[in-house]
Amino acid sequence: MAQSRTWRNLPFIGQFWQRLEALPPPVPEDSIALRVLVQSLVIVGVIATDIAANEQMSLWAVPLSIAGATWSWYRRRDRNVVTKFALAFAMLFALANFLGELLGSLNDTRLVLAQLLIQIQVLHTFDLPRRKDLGYSMVIGLILLGVAGTLSQTLAFGPLLLLFLALALPTFVLDYRSRLGLVPTQSKGKRQAKLMVGMKSTLYLIPVVAVLGLLLFALMPRMPGYQLRSLPVSSTIEFQGEFDGRNIINPVEGEFGEGGNGTATGEDGSGSGEIDEESYYGFSNQIDQTRSGQMTPKLVMRVRSQAKGFWRVLGFDRYTGKGWEVSRLDDVEKFNRSSWTFRFMLPRFYPPSGTQEVIQTYTLAADLPSLVPALDRVTQLYFPTRQVALDTEGGLRSPVKLSEGLTYSVISQVPYRDRTALENASTEYADPIREHYLQIPPEIAEKVRQHTQEILDRADPPLADPYSKSLYLGQYLKQNYQMASDPLEVLWLQEDRDLVEGFLFQCEGVDSTTCRPRGYPDHFSTALTMMLRSIGIPARLVAGFAPGEFNPFTGLYEVWNTDAYAMTEVYFPNYGWFPFDPIPGNELIPPSVNDYEAFSVLRQFWRWVAGLLPARLTAWLEDTLGALFAILGGLLGRLFRGWVGLFSGLIALVSFGFLGWLSWQGWRQWRRRCWLGKLPAMERLYQQLLGWSANKGFPKHPSQTPLEYARAARKHYPNKVAEAIESIIRSYVRWRYGGISPNMESQRENFLQLQGVKNEKLKVKN
Repeated sequence: MAQSRTWRNLPFIGQFWQRLEALPPPVPEDSIALRVLVQSLVIVGVIATDIAANEQMSLWAVPLSIAGATWSWYRRRDRNVVTKFALAFAMLFALANFLGELLGSLNDTRLVLAQLLIQIQVLHTFDLPRRKDLGYSMVIGLILLGVAGTLSQTLAFGPLLLLFLALALPTFVLDYRSRLGLVPTQSKGKRQAKLMVGMKSTLYLIPVVAVLGLLLFALMPRMPGYQLRSLPVSSTIEFQGEFDGRNIINPVEGEFGEGGNGTATGEDGSGSGEIDEESYYGFSNQIDQTRSGQMTPKLVMRVRSQAKGFWRVLGFDRYTGKGWEVSRLDDVEKFNRSSWTFRFMLPRFYPPSGTQEVIQTYTLAADLPSLVPALDRVTQLYFPTRQVALDTEGGLRSPVKLSEGLTYSVISQVPYRDRTALENASTEYADPIREHYLQIPPEIAEKVRQHTQEILDRADPPLADPYSKSLYLGQYLKQNYQMASDPLEVLWLQEDRDLVEGFLFQCEGVDSTTCRPRGYPDHFSTALTMMLRSIGIPARLVAGFAPGEFNPFTGLYEVWNTDAYAMTEVYFPNYGWFPFDPIPGNELIPPSVNDYEAFSVLRQFWRWVAGLLPARLTAWLEDTLGALFAILGGLLGRLFRGWVGLFSGLIALVSFGFLGWLSWQGWRQWRRRCWLGKLPAMERLYQQLLGWSANKGFPKHPSQTPLEYARAARKHYPNKVAEAIESIIRSYVRWRYGGISPNMESQRENFLQLQGVKNEKLKVKN
């Protein structure tokens, strides 16, 4: 104590200490219920962040913040000057630690910011005497929940969101009562009546708020693009060795397939056999399509994308008779990135039809080979390795396998599929295109060409352009061949027979009434590719993943290993490659940016609701609402493309908002006129007077009686105006409460005189 007084006697410290003691003590928050609920909100936010990030980095904050809140409750009436200084230094240390962590986590700063907020909140719990400090903690809890929402990729976040809502509603009620001074206090040793939160009303309010939130979530349009962005990517992965981009690394650690065969069964990647039960056989430099079997369903990745599409992995140019291979592995192009950014800049293609920028973020739920799934035409890749490679077929290759938990982002410039332009595209192909994408084994070339031409000759009207022929042949395969579900249904797969020949002519020499041609999904795409090549149309096979199932609650596409398959890409000079899907059950034209739906979440909800409604009502609603949302979605899609579209959209929104406000005002005036028309003459005149006075800036307070308002008008308006107002009000009071009939002509003249008074004569009296 003596040492403390010695320090206070020093000139500077003594004056500073006196100023601190002269300050009024803080007004504490005495509501234990409010403190407990606020602390609970913060704890839910901390736990939600850890669950969403799939880590336990912040659980230490839960017991420590509880201890701090307890300590601050018992010290709430003290000045706590020493504690405040200690907390200030601790916050400076937390800020320095945050800056250090930020420099090492430029790939994704969300968790670093969340850690800083959690550290500040823990320190803040040791000094919470006032209500506004509790308000800061409520905001921190809400921010942590928002960070968890951006990190979460499963529905595990949903229960925590509902729990936060259940805690937030009574917290807001108690906070509002505290602001009004209605919290329980001590007065002269007697406890005042407690004002507790009504549990019954809270239980009713929770589902109401939840339903309204879901409706807003469903109705909110999904914009096709945005300008300001921070793209998530995992921390840097160091690769030891030299990366050449040719070999494909298997999901099995350290295993390379022969010639980069990856997951192919068998040491040479050829021959008959069964496919792997978990991995798709097509992610390899060489694939054998004579294999049979089915994969066990397994979630492999979650994709957040502005538009759904085919998550392309690998392309093949050379047909081997049993499958496919990538023939130009020596031409793989490698790209390096700077040490201060995770962005790779890749070559960009500018087709005449234009492109749409689509941003995607991929998070792996299982190991994949060292091939990077992405929408076609990647221009920017945010990836954690120092190098990546781009092969001649547009496939991205990583120096390491893609491990579970890996996150990366992609920006693609997806071309618009303009059918008219593609139908009129040139058929003059460059030599490299003719050399690599018209290859077909000579043994089957003529037979396949004749069969393909016979099919095209049946078309009415005749088909002249490659695009129409591609559509027609793909539809032919869908209608005349079926999917095989049993290996016994594809006995045409013989070791000495070409795959395409066996598939197309499996009913040759057999009774056509009993033979039902069948094949595995990828057989359809291989057959279409070779049919197109046989008539001089460049085509290749591409393997990847279907969009997967869209989860409207997480906003992610959930992609499974069973979504992997191959389809055909056709080349159009100046426009590039466009896919065609001949597999039965799939859309012939795969999903693309042309199919963007701003109200895709609402469509998911509608599909669920439509199953509960009568068929006729469902059909009528689908036609009506479908046309409406198609118009709105198309308008939003066009307005929000690029900076010009963004500003145009803002101008349009402001214009629509102004028109909406004018409509709202007109509707209110119309309702008021209808309401006034139903009132008795004197009541109508009285209400018109109040409306006129309110427009002049002197409304009547609900607690005022008519005569009190008339007396107050004398202090506000000039004498003549006040006398006219008082005359009308007194006539109204005598009519309303005394039953005396008013002189309506005289009172109407008084009101007309008021309406004719100019604004400069209605100045408020000093």
